[in-house]
Amino acid sequence: MATKVHLSQQPEADELLGRSPLALLTGMLLDQQIPMEWAFSGPYTIARRMGADDLDAHEIAACDPERFAALLSEKPAVHRYPGSMAKRVQQLCQYLVEHYDGDAEAIWRDVDTGKELFKRLNALPGYGKQKAQIFVALLGKRFGVRPEGWREAAGAYGEEGSYRSVADITGPESLVKVREFKQQMKAAAKK
Repeated sequence: MATKVHLSQQPEADELLGRSPLALLTGMLLDQQIPMEWAFSGPYTIARRMGADDLDAHEIAACDPERFAALLSEKPAVHRYPGSMAKRVQQLCQYLVEHYDGDAEAIWRDVDTGKELFKRLNALPGYGKQKAQIFVALLGKRFGVRPEGWREAAGAYGEEGSYRSVADITGPESLVKVREFKQQMKAAAKK
């Protein structure tokens, strides 16, 4: 896989996201109610605290829930809600172990259509329609995973030249544009 991404704005964390499908899925899972950079640096923090250079779905799935929650709660916490997010990360890993033998990349490795890719992502614990669409767009735009119909499956997030989500971030300038778009959406929602 090994793709250059700029989601956490931290070189070591972005390097992990670029080479680890599980880290990427976990970062996307954590991306709610906290700044995006904090969410996408989470997988790197978890891996370091586990004494590893990558995340292992089998290890996380089998980890004692209280121990794993404590790991995410250490200062600085991995998320604003470290206990509930620890549970979600473990549920994601348990699902991956059960359905994909712990191989996160298997979700998209041999998928034929964007519709099927969306369906697989939408089935993941902690992933709803919007998160699944954004992840389809992220895979297509940044990782070259482009099964037939991927843009349609990603909805508006798949649009060329848009600045709607993490799928559109290629560096600091595009990050600013995505933030501006999100602020406009929040302002419009308040009206």
